[in-house]
Parts: sequence; C-alpha cells; structure tokens
Amino acid sequence: MSVIKYMRENLVLFGALSANLGIAVAKFIAASITGSSSMLSEGIHSVVDSFNQVLLLYGEHRAGKPADRQHPFGYGRELYFWSFVVAIMIFAVGAGLSFYEGYIHYQNPEELRDPLINYIVLGVAFLMEGTSWTIAVREFASTKGETGWWAAIKLSKDPSVFIVMFEDSAALMGLIVAGAGVWASHWFDAPRLDGLASMVIGVILAMVAVLLARETKGLLIGERADSQVISRVRELLMQEDWVTAVNHVRTIHTAPKQVFVAISADLVDDITMGDAESEIEALEIMLKAEMPQLVSIYIRPEKEEDAQKITA
Repeated sequence: MSVIKYMRENLVLFGALSANLGIAVAKFIAASITGSSSMLSEGIHSVVDSFNQVLLLYGEHRAGKPADRQHPFGYGRELYFWSFVVAIMIFAVGAGLSFYEGYIHYQNPEELRDPLINYIVLGVAFLMEGTSWTIAVREFASTKGETGWWAAIKLSKDPSVFIVMFEDSAALMGLIVAGAGVWASHWFDAPRLDGLASMVIGVILAMVAVLLARETKGLLIGERADSQVISRVRELLMQEDWVTAVNHVRTIHTAPKQVFVAISADLVDDITMGDAESEIEALEIMLKAEMPQLVSIYIRPEKEEDAQKITA
C-alpha cells in the first residue's frame, strides 16, 4: 500500500492526531502561565487523544498484514485489540489524571492569573477539534447509509472512525466545561470552581471510555456480518438447483472489511462427491465476486436433520 493511499484511508486519524498535538502544546503553555487546573486537564486529555490516534494507526497497519501459517485468518482483529486499549487509556489515564488533578486543585486552590490566554487557546482548540470532529462525522455518515446514528455505531465493524468521533465529541464538551470553569473561577472569585471543572472533564472522559469499551469488546470477541450479507448468501445458495436447503449461515468479522462464513447446506441426494466439490468451488468463486468481504468461505454438505441435532 502506498503512503498516499494509506494516509487517504486514514484521513480521520491523521486529522485528529495533527489537531491534538498542536492543541496539547498550547494548553500546557496556557496552564503553566495561568495556573488553570482545567486547562492542565485539557492538556492531558489532548496528549492521551494523540497517543490514542497513534495506537489506532498502528492497529490499522498491523491489521493490514497478510495471513500466514500462524494466523490463517490474518491480523485484522489487531485493530479491535488496539481500539480496546484506547478505551482503557481514555479511562485510566485521561479520566483518572483529570479527576485527580481537579481534586488536588479543589483541595488546594491556586489563585488564577489573567485568563485571556486561556480563552484564546480554548477558542483555537475548539475550532481545530471542531474541524476534526466534522471530518469524522462526515466519514461516518458516508458509510452508515439510511441507518440511524446510534444503530450505525452498534453495527459498525470499523472502530477507528467512531472512536475518533466520540473522542472529538468528548473534547468539545471538555473545552466548553474548561471555558466555563475558567470564567466562573474569575467571575465568582472562587478558584475551586476550576478544580471542579477539571473533575467534570474526568467524568466525561470516563463515560466515553466505558461506552467505547463496550462497543469494541463486542468486536474483539467476534460479531456476525450484517444481516443483509447473510440473507444474500442464503439467497444465492438457494438459487443453485443442487442445493435443497440452507441449514445455517454463520459469519464472523475477522477485520472491518473481512468476513469468515461457514455454511451448512443440504444437497440433492443424487449428486456425486466429485460434482459436489466442483459445484461448491464454483459457488465460492461467485460469492467472493459478488461480496469481496467474504475472504474465507466454508461450505459443509449436511442433512437438515443432522444440522439441527448439532445445533441442539
């Protein structure tokens, strides 16, 4: 895969990484100058997000490795593993450090200095995060079709896009909370409010982390293909005159765009073993031509009653 193609396919991740690296530096500078706890939490948040994008890019790279003897179905699930690690990182590092920093600042408040630089950094960060969020939303919208947003997230087999979308959503909410904390601390002359804002940011990150962990766990364990894919496989099998019944079609995603399918079918009684092998081979070629995501196909000739006994 060429570098240009790789960057184009991972535009969402590269866009988020570029935004977060620049924002993190600006937030830490602002926090050191003004003493703002919420700005420091936002800086930590951006560093964690940047590291997460690196992990997702690494997962995308590893997932593209071809199958070998040790991993006959390829390395596609590495993306799911690293996506789960990202969720843990957001919870343990992002949420944990933000809440801890806020708690320390709440217990020992530090008087804030001129907040102007905080507002400038937050404004620029909001624009950059908003741009990254827009790219992620458009990318996800282009793939979900007519499906609702929440249903599309639950059905999605590519966590790299919806993870960035959730991260950027949390970042935008965090920026709003940080801005409100800085403003309230000065307006009410109550530095503890800035620490409270930092704790709220930690709670937001923890909620996003739990949500992402829940979604990526299902992918890591193994999820079936879209119901339309399964229905189409059944339909194509039943079009063959040598197939009398399709007992079951079982699928599992081995990568976002790779599906393993195991089919149990009842064949006509008078078909010979040699003819069956030829027909099955031709059927596999046809299935892969129509649905390229079916990278591995296993068809087992089996009487319907025998298949029911095994299932029971």
